[in-house]
Amino acid sequence: MSISLGHFALVGPTACGKSSIAVSVARALGNIEVVTADSMQVYRGMDIGTAKPTVAERAGVPHHLIDVAEPSEEWDLARFIGEARRVIGAIENRGHRALLVGGTGLYFHALVDGFGVPARQPQVARDLGAEATATLYERLAVLDPAGAGRIDPANRRRVLRALEVTIGTGRPFSSYGPGVDAFPMTNWRLAGVWLPRAVLRRRIEERFMAMLEAGLLAEVERLLSNPAGLSRTARQALGYKELLAHVELGVPREEAARLAVARTRRFARRQRMWWRRDPRIRWFGAVENPLAVLPALLGEWEAA
Repeated sequence: MSISLGHFALVGPTACGKSSIAVSVARALGNIEVVTADSMQVYRGMDIGTAKPTVAERAGVPHHLIDVAEPSEEWDLARFIGEARRVIGAIENRGHRALLVGGTGLYFHALVDGFGVPARQPQVARDLGAEATATLYERLAVLDPAGAGRIDPANRRRVLRALEVTIGTGRPFSSYGPGVDAFPMTNWRLAGVWLPRAVLRRRIEERFMAMLEAGLLAEVERLLSNPAGLSRTARQALGYKELLAHVELGVPREEAARLAVARTRRFARRQRMWWRRDPRIRWFGAVENPLAVLPALLGEWEAA
């Protein structure tokens, strides 16, 4: 499916206020439907820790690719691309435009730039499955340095997938994407939200503590009580991984919280690096309150 109408995309690091801004933009512009490019908000029941927009927050603005999978299911790039293209086709048929809201950079580029998704290599994946994550990452760094540089060394699922493709196809995993400097022309209007680093670091910590107050630990325990269990993908979610270690391995809650905040901050740094290399993105900054970018952003997009 080719995406023909001009659509919008809003990117930026986690905790920078993208979801709230997106809803405000959609209400102001009208005929906008939000498409979430988040690899964890797809899971039903993973609400608090993924900062999923609530039903009340979504009122009046259609949201897509939220609550479309069970936590026991694996979710990957290929599935996202198929679902996102289907959803955007339906949005276009209604005469509306999509607003892609993303924190998962690979999902964003795969959809906006239309690059292909490499086939699975199940035998290679099985052969690699017994190796430690650190060993896999070291091999990936030798075979595909560019790909390794874009992946969290502790994210076993992504490291394994990248190495699976690199070995199984004979091509670096990074070669299937747009490339470090390949940013083709697009009919998407791309915008990014920028906050000072100190502000973002504080927001990340405050948000996680608020999640704990809102019942994140109980949410994790409910997920674990499901007989179907949690997929490898779901177990990697920020905050969930650390609280799972608290529940299953006895890691003290305070230590789990500290680790979750630290990993989220590292993730935010990688997101900033990913987004800032794309010259097509127009950045909108705020000193403190992310919603302060709305007037400038709407001024940019209202004429589109």
